[in-house]
Amino acid sequence: MDLNLSNKVVIVTGGAAGIGRATAARFRDEGAVVVVWDLPDVDVTQAGAVNAAAAAVVAEHGRIDVLVNNAGILRDAQLVKWKDGEVVGMMDDATFDAVIDVNLRGVFLCARAVVPHMIKAGGGVILNASSIVGIYGNFGQTNYAATKAGVINFTKSWSRELGRYGIRVNAVAPGFIATEMVKQMPAKILDSMASHTPLAKLGEPDDIANAYVFLASDAAKFVSGAVLSVDGGLVLGT
Repeated sequence: MDLNLSNKVVIVTGGAAGIGRATAARFRDEGAVVVVWDLPDVDVTQAGAVNAAAAAVVAEHGRIDVLVNNAGILRDAQLVKWKDGEVVGMMDDATFDAVIDVNLRGVFLCARAVVPHMIKAGGGVILNASSIVGIYGNFGQTNYAATKAGVINFTKSWSRELGRYGIRVNAVAPGFIATEMVKQMPAKILDSMASHTPLAKLGEPDDIANAYVFLASDAAKFVSGAVLSVDGGLVLGT
């Protein structure tokens, strides 16, 4: 199958490590021209920096064909932690705001920056990183789950708005993925992750990268507004 990704100009945010790095590599394997946006060079929470970076890509390569909104962070805490009749902890404002800023505002700013360039070029693809927790929620992840649910609704709204310009918008919702960071967790936690997954194992970064490549390609040319779960059949909490 010809995916028609050769010489496509692809931006991958958060592309320096983990799923982002695997995604950038897979697009390069398909012959794409890949531009990685990551700290310290591009801060996705800063509108000016993002707008300038998008303009620079167009100035150098002539267009932007694909944006993969992969950048994201975790800052876990319970909403309120209660013990022995009193509050012993809670999610503070800074913890909440940091995740909202990167995972939600950052996706918004990057999409807003590239869309005018895509419209001028006659089309493009935006791919957003959601998560299974954006569908099911998760203990201790009020902020993260909210952003990933928000990304799903970004995806559905933008697919309605931008389809007339030939721009497809989809999301990928990973399950438990064995990134370098995740693999540093205690074996007990990793075993628990695997036990919650019907395939009884963690996914690999390439599993998510392959999903992005598929959704960006001509093989998915009639797919827009979709949320593709890549989770080994996981239903959180079972």
